[in-house]
Amino acid sequence: MSELLDAIAGVPNACEPLPGLVAGGQPQALHIAALKRAGCEVLLDIREKMEPRPVGVPDDIEAAGLEYINIPVGHARGSDVTLARIRETVKQLVDKKRKAFFYCSSGNRVGASLIPYLMLDQGFEQEEAVNTAMRCGMRSAELMEWALDYVKRHTAST
Repeated sequence: MSELLDAIAGVPNACEPLPGLVAGGQPQALHIAALKRAGCEVLLDIREKMEPRPVGVPDDIEAAGLEYINIPVGHARGSDVTLARIRETVKQLVDKKRKAFFYCSSGNRVGASLIPYLMLDQGFEQEEAVNTAMRCGMRSAELMEWALDYVKRHTAST
C-alpha cells in the first residue's frame, strides 16, 4: 500500500486507481493533514455546492498547503463538458506526476467519471476500467452508461 493510500484509510471506497492518484468518498479533517504528509498536492472534489462538507473547502484545504479544484458532478447523467474537464484535469495531474486525491461523497461519481480517462488516455479495456471504477465506489448504472457513452463518442477523436 502506498503512503498516499494509507493517508486516506477510513475514507469510503478508498483506492489508488493509478500510482499517485487516490480516490474515494468524503475525507475528514484528519485525512487532509495525512494527505499533505504523504506528499499529496491537489484535492479534486466533484461534489455539488449544496452537499455536506465536513471539511471546510476550499479554506481548510488551502490552509493545509493543498490545491483545491472543484468540478461539480450531479447524481445523474451530466454533460460531455463536465467529463472533458475531469478527464483533462486528471490527465494533467498524472502527466505532471502531481499526487492527488479525487473524491465525491461516496466514490460513486469519482469512479464513473474516471472511466473516460482510463479508457481514452490510459488504454484500459472497458472491463478493466469499469472494475477500477467499481473499486473507487461506482454503483450507478446511469453514471457508468454516461461515461461509456462519452468514450464511444470520443474514441474516434483520440
